[in-house]
Amino acid sequence: MELRLAGLHHGYGDIEVLRGIDLDFPAGRIVCVVGPSGCGKSTMLRLIGGLERPERGEVVQTGEPPPGCLNPLTYIFQDFALLPWRTVEGNVRLVLEDHGFGRAEIAGIVDDVLTRTRLSEFRAAFPRQLSGGMKQRVAVARALAVSPAFLLMDEPLSALDAQTRELLLDDLVDLWARERFSAVYVTHNLREAVRLGHRVVVLSRRPGTVREVLKIDLPLDARAAHAGELETHRSRLWRLLRDEAQAADLELVDG
Repeated sequence: MELRLAGLHHGYGDIEVLRGIDLDFPAGRIVCVVGPSGCGKSTMLRLIGGLERPERGEVVQTGEPPPGCLNPLTYIFQDFALLPWRTVEGNVRLVLEDHGFGRAEIAGIVDDVLTRTRLSEFRAAFPRQLSGGMKQRVAVARALAVSPAFLLMDEPLSALDAQTRELLLDDLVDLWARERFSAVYVTHNLREAVRLGHRVVVLSRRPGTVREVLKIDLPLDARAAHAGELETHRSRLWRLLRDEAQAADLELVDG
């Protein structure tokens, strides 16, 4: 399945947030979205996921979702969104319980995604016993349990410390190398964007428009060995964003 945004406009009252967004999100690729604060990145993700309806334009899904897909567009949130009274296994089971599966079927799916995310030995742990990085891995496992066509990831690593972020970036790269999942990944962190993105969409300050789409041809699992080239891409993104990021920051402070 692929996604396309066609002439997308959206706002809140008198505030125009997104203007004329035309974008393609191909299957099997991670598309990162960056831009100044308040430019509409998270709004775009909500429109893609159907949490809001655009004022104008449309979100188009083409092709078929993967076999066994229970939820084509599945979110992974910044704050993990785990139920504290459920174990790791129980949090993953949650998304399967209303789909008519038998107990054995659910157990099989849960076992599979815990193995794929290297969480099997932590299945009986509660969220309070887990580090931030482990909690986010549980959120990823829960999302994979429904075999999504696209993961919609809204600043998924921003609540984590620098070392944990690095470990999770490696985990996501390794997972993509094995499974070729599709994702729209919103971030403020340009280093994350060039580490994970096959494409990086740069939005302007509000109202958000597409300034540029940067394509990075380096294979994801080889990028750790190409720090210089990644830094060149990061510097290019920052040159595109710097002046608008400063203006957006002053705008937020003055507001």
